[in-house]
Amino acid sequence: MPKVLVCDDSAFMRMMLKKLLTDLGHEIVGEAGDGKQAIQLYRQFKPDLVTMDITMPVMDGIQAVKHIHDEDPLARIIMVTAIGQRSIISDAIKAGASSFIVKPFDPEQVSEAVAKVLTE
Repeated sequence: MPKVLVCDDSAFMRMMLKKLLTDLGHEIVGEAGDGKQAIQLYRQFKPDLVTMDITMPVMDGIQAVKHIHDEDPLARIIMVTAIGQRSIISDAIKAGASSFIVKPFDPEQVSEAVAKVLTE
């Protein structure tokens, strides 16, 4: 059962993603509300997958991805972005993100992105 770390500053978004991911058979090992916390929890749990919101307080998702990727080049990270942020996606991919999903979530899109990233 793949272990997932869910990072989003919105508790509601974390809840939505957690439900989607647990329905897909994944285990949620932690939740972070900002980029710094995401890095600490990544070190602690070494999850198989991270979902990372781009816009968060303290440290944004792209900076957090850079830090995680520097420490673990094999980290699998899916960026979570609002519809208007497509231009930021290339920055996220350069920083080390494997894929991205768009809010509001389409369960099928989430499922496909997760399956693709976990089999790469």
